[in-house]
Amino acid sequence: MSTPPRNFVIPDDPADRLRRRRTAARVIVVDPNDRILLFCDTDPGCPGQRWWVTPGGGIDPGETEREAAVRELAEENGLRIAETELIGPVARRRVQHGYSDQVLDQDEVFFVLRTAAFELDSSGFTEEEKITLVEHRWWSPRELSETTEWIWPQQLRQLLALADEGPGVPVDLGLVTDESTRPV
Repeated sequence: MSTPPRNFVIPDDPADRLRRRRTAARVIVVDPNDRILLFCDTDPGCPGQRWWVTPGGGIDPGETEREAAVRELAEENGLRIAETELIGPVARRRVQHGYSDQVLDQDEVFFVLRTAAFELDSSGFTEEEKITLVEHRWWSPRELSETTEWIWPQQLRQLLALADEGPGVPVDLGLVTDESTRPV
């Protein structure tokens, strides 16, 4: 997402917004106290709206899902790991995110990483991430169960439980259309 110009009018009709399609790898990062690392994301065209997401992003051409997950962790929080440290994939889904400037249609794969808590290094953020990712924090299970803030994906705790069950076929979460700041 880019910052809209001052006179930007948010189109109500999703057909009037840019449509993008991509694949993405996301990582549920969990410390020994079962706290989960999340980023606070925003839509510059919808001031005041925010939500929390797992690290991750688009898979580059020629990259495997695991390679993308490892790269995204390094870029978004400075954590360098080996592909073999990832658990999963634990789930897959197709999500349609409606934002003020676009509708993003994304196939996502989720991995889990269990690691010691660490100090985040955001120096690898893209220009867009520098604008939209405004905060990060480690969330306890209790905080996640009690919060009224948006958490994407909504099934975050259930996905973590899948990793604890051991290797298996990734769960198909289907199509998700309710994680948006603007209708899709």
